[in-house]
Amino acid sequence: MAHSYAVIGCGKPRSTDGATGFGMSHQHTVGFKTAGCKVVGLADIKIENAETFKAQHGDGSTQVFSDYHQMLAEIRPEVVSVCTWPGLHAEMTLAAIASGAKAVHCEKPMALNFGDAKQMHEAALAKGCQLTFNHQRRFNVPFVSARQLLRDGTIGTLQRMEVICGNLYDWGTHWFDMMHFLNEESAAEWVIGQIDLRDRKEIFGAPIEGQGLAYIKFKNDVRVSMMTGHQAPQTAQPQFTLHGTDGMLEIEPPNCGKNHLRYVNSKQTGWVNVPSDEGIHGDDAVLRACREVIECLQTGRESELSSRKALQSTTVIFATYESSRRRGRVDMPLDVNDSALADLIASL
Repeated sequence: MAHSYAVIGCGKPRSTDGATGFGMSHQHTVGFKTAGCKVVGLADIKIENAETFKAQHGDGSTQVFSDYHQMLAEIRPEVVSVCTWPGLHAEMTLAAIASGAKAVHCEKPMALNFGDAKQMHEAALAKGCQLTFNHQRRFNVPFVSARQLLRDGTIGTLQRMEVICGNLYDWGTHWFDMMHFLNEESAAEWVIGQIDLRDRKEIFGAPIEGQGLAYIKFKNDVRVSMMTGHQAPQTAQPQFTLHGTDGMLEIEPPNCGKNHLRYVNSKQTGWVNVPSDEGIHGDDAVLRACREVIECLQTGRESELSSRKALQSTTVIFATYESSRRRGRVDMPLDVNDSALADLIASL
């Protein structure tokens, strides 16, 4: 069954003149087209972006708009991609849900504050809309293989993880999501964290800390520590180090080549490499993610990318900010709607 599909935020293809992002709208559309969707509408505040996008991905029947509200009202697409900066995600996603879309697939991170993230999730539940967020790492081979090794008991029972990445928000949303993915979706019980605002910057309009630390206890008693920022040893240590009762597993160890995953346990005399032609980045995971969104829409199965799962990782992001504001541990459920990071920056 072909679903009508529309894009909010066409942008420019990655690495082309004037492009400021990763061309995610293009990747979404390729994925949804391979899942059988038909591109019926494109909205962008720069109409020339939509026209260029149509020439590449649409056909003679595809309509272009400078106003996404008009597009949603006139076309009423079944599936909508929201591919704009995080500060626009909530208003655009809520509009798509209200228009009657069966599925909305939004870029990550969810929103600039926790209240907006919760509102999107709750609105989708109320309208029976399948809301997903593009945490496509769930479809990268090294992460999928790592979860299977954990399920097979290769390193015994998972006890703790050590994680390194660039920041808590734009990159961190993926790594917090991977913590939940690898830990069988167990929710966080409490978070203690700290952020340093020196050398802060913005990524796609969202404020990013200079350095950050997060320590999380999950309900199944797994503990995770994450270090972020310009002094995190991102090339000197693995991106993920997982410790179990009978061994250790590393994802993206330094100078790994095609060995993006390796493990050691009591049954081995040394490290065992798990070779893969695919690493922890790449467009193929986005295509798989979009195809899975359509499969779940048709079967009713919860998507790997569901707003419920995305909200879990988003909760940890804003809980880490909140811990820094309170100078103490934050117990779940998180009881704020704003962003403590934005508040701390405003108070400087």
